[in-house]
Amino acid sequence: MTDARQYGELATQLLMESRRSTQTDTLLKYNDSLVRSIIREQRDMEKAIDALAIEGASPPPGMLIIQTAINRNKRCLLAYHSHRVDRLRDMYWAVGGALPHILSNQDIRSKLSPHEVDYLRQYNASVMEFRSEFSHELDITAGITNPPKDLHVMVRVIRDCGVIQTELGSIDFQKGQRFMVRRADIEHLIVQGYLEEV
Repeated sequence: MTDARQYGELATQLLMESRRSTQTDTLLKYNDSLVRSIIREQRDMEKAIDALAIEGASPPPGMLIIQTAINRNKRCLLAYHSHRVDRLRDMYWAVGGALPHILSNQDIRSKLSPHEVDYLRQYNASVMEFRSEFSHELDITAGITNPPKDLHVMVRVIRDCGVIQTELGSIDFQKGQRFMVRRADIEHLIVQGYLEEV
């Protein structure tokens, strides 16, 4: 039995993994070995094209097939990485832009490649730089799915988050306590899961 594969078979496996990730609404572990295998296949196909190329002659049909396979593999790699970047951005905004909240979760961290961790850090730096220009007027990390009806909100502390500085002074948020506070001061804590509205 031979170990022969068709061109593009590995890239199809990578796309199926992305599709599975979308269907289960989870981020699967970065498949470094499969990505590297596809890149090796790309290099082998490029060498095959160089061997088939005859200067001054029209390209043989085999060259066109290999070139099509190369282009398909590139599109599949780009689609896989684009899907993962979209998932990372969704995760970032789901926790209100709290990067330490994502990176401290070992389950999530183990699924990321080192390049994805770097991407998240650079994305966070860009968001913070953009946010700093008008942070007094608007908090872009606050959720907007349910627009606030009141300026103040009653919250219950789900997890200890320590002393937080608010406009009216400092408040020590300890698990189980309830507070009536200004929404703008604690919106990020609600999004991150430390507090919940009552």
